[in-house]
Amino acid sequence: MAVETPYGDPSAPLHVGNVGGVAVAFLPRHGRKHELPPHRIPYRANLWAMKELGVERIVGPCAAGSLQADVELGDFVVCDQLVDRTRTRPHTLYDGPETTHISFADPYCPTMRGVALEKGRELGIRMHDGGTMVVIEGPRFSTRAESAWFSAQGWRTINMTGYPEALFARELEICYANVSLITDYDVGVEGAPSVTHEDVVRVFGQNNARLRDLLFSLVPALPEERTCPCANALSGARMEA
Repeated sequence: MAVETPYGDPSAPLHVGNVGGVAVAFLPRHGRKHELPPHRIPYRANLWAMKELGVERIVGPCAAGSLQADVELGDFVVCDQLVDRTRTRPHTLYDGPETTHISFADPYCPTMRGVALEKGRELGIRMHDGGTMVVIEGPRFSTRAESAWFSAQGWRTINMTGYPEALFARELEICYANVSLITDYDVGVEGAPSVTHEDVVRVFGQNNARLRDLLFSLVPALPEERTCPCANALSGARMEA
């Protein structure tokens, strides 16, 4: 399904379907053939298209690297914080004339996080409750010095797509939860075992299968009514002339 937005075309046509009796929309953020690198993803168009379709909640899974030795290959991290280390991406949907200061202290929906953790554990997935994801510009990976710095801060996962995706969801009053699917250890993680290409391919395949199971369990379990702060994020956020 093609959706027009003020920000151009989304990454790909959206697919609409049904999971456990719940209407859902799917959009591959990197495009149908993974042709869009992280810094070229049309984040604003993607989130606007979701809003146009009436989407109220988004699960934003992503392949991620571990920044801590105790977060192991194949683990899922349901992050509760993020740090933006991008440089060239847009940082708001609201460029004026109405100035909008959105609260982003807690970037992820608490309701969605809780249900994701519960359902993941029921499925036997090793889930980590909370952690900070640092989002880098990409498409290059970190230097050893950068990675060691991120790890020393206590941040848990590293990724290239989690921001500004989560921010734009909040600006549109859409609930958003990140699930970081750990495929490798970042280069500066002290005490982490070495990882081979074969390890990454194997874990990536396992994670995809487990992610599908999680989504099919998570989506129908979400409460129909939204009582979280995400649903009213624009309340009091705009400067009145």
